[in-house]
Amino acid sequence: MFEGFDERRVLVAEGVELRVRVGGSGPPVVLLHGHPRTHTTWYRVAPLLVAAGHTVICPDLRGYGQSSKPPTAPDHAPYSKRAMAGDVLELLRQLGVGRTAVAGHDRGSYVALRLALDHPEAVGRLAVLDSVPIGEALARADARFARAWFHWFFFAEPDRPEAAIAAHPELWYRGTPEGMGAENHADYRAAVGNPATVRAMLEDYRAGLGVDRAADDADRAAGRRVACPTLVLWSAGDDLEDLYRDVLAVWRPWTTQLAGGRIDSGHHMAEEAPEQLAERLAAFLAAGPD
Repeated sequence: MFEGFDERRVLVAEGVELRVRVGGSGPPVVLLHGHPRTHTTWYRVAPLLVAAGHTVICPDLRGYGQSSKPPTAPDHAPYSKRAMAGDVLELLRQLGVGRTAVAGHDRGSYVALRLALDHPEAVGRLAVLDSVPIGEALARADARFARAWFHWFFFAEPDRPEAAIAAHPELWYRGTPEGMGAENHADYRAAVGNPATVRAMLEDYRAGLGVDRAADDADRAAGRRVACPTLVLWSAGDDLEDLYRDVLAVWRPWTTQLAGGRIDSGHHMAEEAPEQLAERLAAFLAAGPD
């Protein structure tokens, strides 16, 4: 797994160290995982992007995997997407990387979006996978959304989700070595079996309903948009089309240059359809920065 990549620990903020793998040469691309995965979810996609001529950077986000779990705060801001985007920005500085492409899946897509909005000088191309912005999802939330995505609201409750997950982690976090790959599965199981990681991952959701939504709403009110080309991909086997019908229409007010479509996959597209995903990303990245 990740043959030819270097694994590093990089200090990106006071008390926050990220585990990161870096490989390849050429124009850089950062891959940001979702919940409850770690960076190893990209283990099949990353080498394909290296083969396509890229330097590929795969961190564990703050709170996830083997990265630091800093203390939280009453407003959960230490786990905001703005804080996580700041981590990625400092990671790039530490690695000597200038403007880069960024692709994020699931919760990682919110970090990628926040990086592009807060630091447009750092992001030349943005890919967001299996998501709409947090503010858009919550503004459109109805009974169907609440039923399918109940965990957003349950995870925001204090203490109870930690207790529920600890009692039956296999009910919350499923996956097999056969489906995920043995090493990726082992890394993921170690993460979700760590109570400190579970609490930190839940803090991500708690921030989502508060400070992250407020940041999204402030951007929309100000008319702020992603300035670089943006690719939106979603899984045909997931429910974004059921919930939003025209996924690109949801994203259009957030972007200046938009393209996208579906991937023939379930939600974890990097594991289920890595060749198709890597092909779509490589074609998007090949166009170069804006």
